[in-house]
Amino acid sequence: MRIFENLESQVRGYIRSFPTIFATAKGAILTDEQGVEYIDFFAGAGTLNYGHNNSKIQEALIEYLQKDGIVHGLDMATSAKKAFLQTFQDLILAPRNLEYKLQFTGPTGTNAVETALKLARLVKGRSNVVAFTNGYHGLSQGSLAVTGNNEYRDESYISRCNATFMPFDGYFGDFDTLEYFRKFLEDGSSGVDIPAAVIVETIQGEGGINVASTQWLQGLQSLCQAYDILLIIDDIQVGNGRSGEFFSFEAAGIYPDMVTLFKSIGGGLPMALLLFKPDLDQWKPGEHTGTFRGNNLAFVASKVSIENYWQNDDLSNAVKYKEKILKKSLEDLANKYADHGVEVRGRGLAYGIEFKSDKTIAGEISEYAFKEQLIVETCGSDGQVVKFLPPLIIDENTLREGLKRFERAVEKLMSGKKDKLSEAF
Repeated sequence: MRIFENLESQVRGYIRSFPTIFATAKGAILTDEQGVEYIDFFAGAGTLNYGHNNSKIQEALIEYLQKDGIVHGLDMATSAKKAFLQTFQDLILAPRNLEYKLQFTGPTGTNAVETALKLARLVKGRSNVVAFTNGYHGLSQGSLAVTGNNEYRDESYISRCNATFMPFDGYFGDFDTLEYFRKFLEDGSSGVDIPAAVIVETIQGEGGINVASTQWLQGLQSLCQAYDILLIIDDIQVGNGRSGEFFSFEAAGIYPDMVTLFKSIGGGLPMALLLFKPDLDQWKPGEHTGTFRGNNLAFVASKVSIENYWQNDDLSNAVKYKEKILKKSLEDLANKYADHGVEVRGRGLAYGIEFKSDKTIAGEISEYAFKEQLIVETCGSDGQVVKFLPPLIIDENTLREGLKRFERAVEKLMSGKKDKLSEAF
């Protein structure tokens, strides 16, 4: 690991949590240079919904490159882009009765968010944007302004204006946070300007796997419509099937004005999209550009992914089936350690487990899990939640084996804590 310590910046993060050199990967398995295999419950923070080195994607990319297909083309028309657009329209938008224009932004999630915020302000002629407690939308300047986590917000001394935070669903327990929000909008002296847009995750990933209810999401859409506010759904981490449906907002039956997509939409390659209702397409040609706003290899990978997994409901049904396995395993563990105030929450294959008795437990569990050859990360305002994001295509046996390893990690940690407690007395 010395080469990384000597040459790579201190800013590196995940390498510290998973200190080994990975060499190969397939499906839900990562293998390091020593040949040790790890079950991956991290999936590139939700980028690898279709697994590592998906064979169908591999074959399509190799064939495309061997035929000298366009790799870089700015926003020019290419065969790969044409095929992707048609596939996305036919298999994703049309079956869901969604009418959106697509904008290819820079190749990261924060690029999609920045584009959404810029367009919303341009269309509405207002600067304020409302975001929510524990929300995460990226670390470039505009995205950081609507990100709630203090650890990220304190990283630099940039201006973070033109954003107002409101409490997410459940932030105050049973208290109706939408009525709280409404009061600020109704009162012209509240100090909160009517925003151009509201940006929200239906399932807050980095924020701790906080799941917004259907009723709350429907109420938020109604509130936005009443005050002429654009509703932006950030589906970067929990879109592309992670929730059990392609879009995480489908179950709530809402129709957002804008949707940001990244992570798995590129089939494991960098590609970010902004979807928006056609009447919002008010850009002048070239008004918002970027050198890599058209990754043709990602177009190929995405087309193949959609064709293979979204022709029918098989993947959605598989995610919902595997969710039952994941949820039951975590709830059994929660019951076993009920004295620690354990809470399990999530939807689809995005789940979290929090040991409320001690905020350090999640990080320690992640370390113990790594020793059991399991990759699992933490999230939440204090890193107090263990987060589960396995590839959607993970087979049942591997999922169950990973959960067994997780249970062993928890048991070893807890027994070690008991031993230390006994020694203290």
